[in-house]
Amino acid sequence: MRESSDDNLFLFCRVGNRACALPLGSVVETMRPLPIETVADVPSFVRGVAIIRGAPVPVVDAAALVGSESAGAAGRFVTVRAAGRVVALEVSSVSGIGRLSAEALTDLPPLFGARDPELLEAVAVVDRELVMALALARVVPPSAWESIARAKEAS
Repeated sequence: MRESSDDNLFLFCRVGNRACALPLGSVVETMRPLPIETVADVPSFVRGVAIIRGAPVPVVDAAALVGSESAGAAGRFVTVRAAGRVVALEVSSVSGIGRLSAEALTDLPPLFGARDPELLEAVAVVDRELVMALALARVVPPSAWESIARAKEAS
């Protein structure tokens, strides 16, 4: 019998009208949305900062990342570790945890429609639906982290 690996466990969520998969090893927690304070000089997909567990955390509109129409107000925040920092992703809903085998994940076709193709790691088909696996390390660009740090110092 083959041992299972946590590398192929994902948290599945809805992001606007699309299905996404987040590597479970990067997920910190899911929660109800919290108030967001806007921050100047950040990309449009960075909605601002929320205070989560006493620390300012950037909130990213995941629908804008994957080129999906936003479904309105976020249903959940999913906090993830991205390049050693915590980021909150605004998602419509969380579906559950499941496995995606390496064979199921394929490279992205060109012109996939994401804001930045490097933010999407791979795609898979699950129950006849296209699921996008996000590359979390690239979710918040360095310039946005700098703007958030300046806003924190100013407050």
